[in-house]
Amino acid sequence: MGQPGRAVVSTIWLCPGQGAQKVGMGKDLAERFPDARAVFDAIDTALGVGLSRIMFAGPEEDLIATQNAQPAILAHSAAVFTIVRTKLGAGGAPVTAAGHSLGEYSAYVTAGALDAAAAAKLVRRRGELMQKAGEERPGTMAAVLGLPTKEVEAACEEASQQASIAVAANINAPDQTVISGDPDAVTRAGEACKKRGAKRVIPLKVSGAFHSPLMGPAKNHLQLALERTEFSDPAFPVIANATAEAVKDAGRARRLLADQLTAAVRWVECMQHAARIGAEGGGAGGARFIEIGPGQVLAGLLKRIVPEANVVSLGTADEVTKFMEAA
Repeated sequence: MGQPGRAVVSTIWLCPGQGAQKVGMGKDLAERFPDARAVFDAIDTALGVGLSRIMFAGPEEDLIATQNAQPAILAHSAAVFTIVRTKLGAGGAPVTAAGHSLGEYSAYVTAGALDAAAAAKLVRRRGELMQKAGEERPGTMAAVLGLPTKEVEAACEEASQQASIAVAANINAPDQTVISGDPDAVTRAGEACKKRGAKRVIPLKVSGAFHSPLMGPAKNHLQLALERTEFSDPAFPVIANATAEAVKDAGRARRLLADQLTAAVRWVECMQHAARIGAEGGGAGGARFIEIGPGQVLAGLLKRIVPEANVVSLGTADEVTKFMEAA
C-alpha cells in the first residue's frame, strides 16, 4: 500500500513468453500461497489435465511441448499476479501491461479482460494450432545477435524466394532479432546476416516458424477460438505485439491476438511505448515495470531498450515475499 512520505510509483506489468518454462516452476508458489494454489487448480480443471503436476514435476519433454508450455507460463504469471496485485494498492495502480508473444494473453489477464482459466484454454489451443501448422509446413527460427534490425530485415528479403521465405519474427532488442520461416530461407538469411556483420546466428529448437506467414492456417482457427471466448474491455491499455499500440477494447484485442501469430513481435517498440505511458501516467515516483512469471528475460531486454527503466522480476516465492514485504 502507499505510505505517507513515499512517492507513488505506478505499475507496468510484463509477462514472459514461451521458452521461460522449466520443471519445478510455480511449485514453491503453490506451497506457500493459497491464492497461487487456487489459480493452478482452476486452470487444471479448465484444461481437464494435470498441468500443475507437469509444471512442478515434469517430465521435461511434456512441459516443453508447445501445448503445455504455453498455458504453464500463463498459469505461473497469473499466480504471481494474483498474489501481489492486492499489495500494490493506491501506491501502485497499473497504467499498462505487455507480454511477449503468448505473454500478451497473460497481460490481458492482469487488465481483467480475460479470466486466467479461459486464457489458459486459449493458449493451449494456440499451442496445438501452432504445433499442427509446423507439422504441415515445417519451419524453423534463428536468433541473430549484434546486427541492427533493418539489416536483418534486408537479409531476410534477400534470402526469400517465391516459395521459400524468411522474415524478422521477434524484434527483441536493438541488436537482437529472431528470424523465422522455411528452413532453407532461414539458413540463407542467417548467412546473409553474417556477411552483414552479425556477431552470431543461433538456430533455435522450435516446432515451427512462429510469427511468420507459415502460421496462416493456425491464425484462422485461433480467430474462431478467440471469438468464442468471453473477452472484456481491459481496465487499462495492453500493448499489442503486432502493432505496438495500446489496446483498450475487446474487439481490437481479439483481432490483434490472431494477427500476432503471423506478425512480428515488435518488442522494442512495445517497451518504448510502455515507457512513454509510464512517464505520462505514473505517480510522483514514476512507473515501475514488474515482470511476473518464470525467469528474468524481459527485464534483461528492457534494460537494453530503456536503460533507465525501473524493473523487478517476480517468479519465485522468495522474490514475491521480498517484494510484498517492501510494498
